[in-house]
Amino acid sequence: MINNVKTALSLAIALIPTLFFSQEKQMTASEVAEMAVQNHQQLKVSAQNIDIAKQQTDVVKLQKLPTITASTSQFYLGDAVAIDKDFSNSTNIPMPHYGSSYSVQATQLIFKGGLVNKSIEMAGLREQLSELDLEKNKQDVKFLVISNYLDVYKILNQEVVFQNNKKLAQERLKNIQKFYQQGMVTRNEVIRGELVIKNLDQGILTLANNRKILNYNLNIALGLPSGTEIIPVENLSNKESGIGLEYYMELAHNDNPLLKSAKTNIDVADKNIEIIKTDKMPTLAGFGGYTLQRPITTRNPVLDMYSGGWQTGVSLSYNIDNLFKTKERIKLGELQKNQANDAMTLVQQNVEMGVNAAYVKYQESIQQAEILNDAKKLAEENYKITEAKYLNQLAVQAEMIDAQNQKLQSELDYANAEINVLYQYYNLLKSTGTL
Repeated sequence: MINNVKTALSLAIALIPTLFFSQEKQMTASEVAEMAVQNHQQLKVSAQNIDIAKQQTDVVKLQKLPTITASTSQFYLGDAVAIDKDFSNSTNIPMPHYGSSYSVQATQLIFKGGLVNKSIEMAGLREQLSELDLEKNKQDVKFLVISNYLDVYKILNQEVVFQNNKKLAQERLKNIQKFYQQGMVTRNEVIRGELVIKNLDQGILTLANNRKILNYNLNIALGLPSGTEIIPVENLSNKESGIGLEYYMELAHNDNPLLKSAKTNIDVADKNIEIIKTDKMPTLAGFGGYTLQRPITTRNPVLDMYSGGWQTGVSLSYNIDNLFKTKERIKLGELQKNQANDAMTLVQQNVEMGVNAAYVKYQESIQQAEILNDAKKLAEENYKITEAKYLNQLAVQAEMIDAQNQKLQSELDYANAEINVLYQYYNLLKSTGTL
C-alpha cells in the first residue's frame, strides 16, 4: 500500500507541468523582450500619451488660423420718450417694436513676438518628452519580462538538479533497504533515506508551482495564449564580458532616455522663457466684419428697415502692465531653467552611478559563477568519496546525507549563478538605456 502511494505521488509530481501547460514555446531573451514591446498593456497606455501630445500640437497650430464669429440677436424695442431739458414736457415717439441684428466678424493675429510659433515649438518638445517616456517604459517592461524569463530558466535548471539528486537518493535508498534486510543497519537508516526523497519531492513541487505562476504572468505580458509553457533557450555563455566600463558609460550618455528627457526639459525651460518674453511685444491683428441691423434708429422718424455695413482694418494693442509684470515672470522662468540644469546634473550622476554599479555586479557575477563551479566540483568529489565509504560501512548515514546536501546546495548555487550572470548583463544594458 505504501509503495502504491509513493508511486502515485511521484507520478503526480512528474505530471504537474503537463497539467499546467497545454503547449510549449521556445524563446530567447531578445524574443521575449520584443514580444513584450508589442503586446504589453502598459506600453499601449504610454503610446497613447504620444498620440495625445501630437493632437495637442495640432490644436496649438490652430492659433495660426483666423478667429471667426457669427452672432444674431432678436429683441423687442419699446417706444421712445423725448423729454424737454427742464423735464417740463415729454413726447411719446412710436417705434417699430421688432428688432434684430446679424453680424460676422473675423480676426487674424499678425504679430505677437512669435508667440504662436514658439507655442508650437513648445508642443513639439512635449511630444519628444512623451516619446522618451515611452522609451523609458519600454526599458522597464523589457527588464521585467526578462527577469521573469530568467526566473523560469533558473527553475528549470533547479528542477534538473533536484531530479538528478532524487535519482541518486532512490538508488541509495535501495542499498540501505538491502543492508536493512541483511540486518546490517537499523530501521531509522531507511527512514532517513525516505525523508531525503520526501524533501526532494517537496522542493520539486514548489518549483513546479513557481514556474506555473511565472508562466502565467509571462503569457499575459507577451500576449500569448493561456497555458503556454515558455522554454528558455538563451545561451548561458558570458556576453561582452571583456568590454570596459567606459564603453557602457558612453552608451548611457548617448542613449539613456532619462538623460534625454532631462536635456529636453532644459529646452522646455528655454522655450518657456521665450514665450514669456513675447508679452513685452505689442499685439497687431487684422480684423473685418459685416453687420446687419433693424430698425434704423439713427434718424427720425425711425425706419423699419435693415441697415448694413462692413469694416476692415488693423488693431494695435499693448498691455502697459506687462512692463513690470513680465520681468517677474521671466525671473520665474530663469529659476525653472536653473532647476532643470541642476536636475540634468543629478540625473547624469544617478545614471553614471547606476552604470558603474551594474558593471561591477556583472563582473562579480562572472567571478562568482567560476568560484561556485569549483565548489560544485569539490562537493561532487566529496559526495563520491563519502558514498564509497558508506557502501563499505566506513561512514554513517548522517555523513552521507550531509554530503548529499552539500552536493545539492552547490549544484543549486551554481545553477543560480549561471542565470545571475545573464540577469546582471541585462541589468547593465538597462542602466545604459539600450536593453
